Amino acid sequence: MSEKLGKSEELLAEKMWKLKMVMDETVEFPSVYLFKFIVPVNEVQNLLKILDGMDVDERASSGGKYISVSAKKVFNSSDEIIKIYKTVSVIKGIISL
Repeated sequence: MSEKLGKSEELLAEKMWKLKMVMDETVEFPSVYLFKFIVPVNEVQNLLKILDGMDVDERASSGGKYISVSAKKVFNSSDEIIKIYKTVSVIKGIISL
């Protein structure tokens, strides 16, 4: 199990590194960044705590089991954005779009 967790952490780190490289080459900071997530209803409050201070929009799924959350804010660097993605990655069942 820990080997599997290690692989998943490795994949997340690689994905975040690639995102950082693209942002550093294409985005002029400060810039508004829009996050989009899908999260189980029972985890939405955990996500909203992390997104505190951002302009947030929530929409329930048709079945009522999930909430789509969009959040935007002005960021000064790609590192600030990556930090949010890493922080929310521990929320059970979250999907980052």
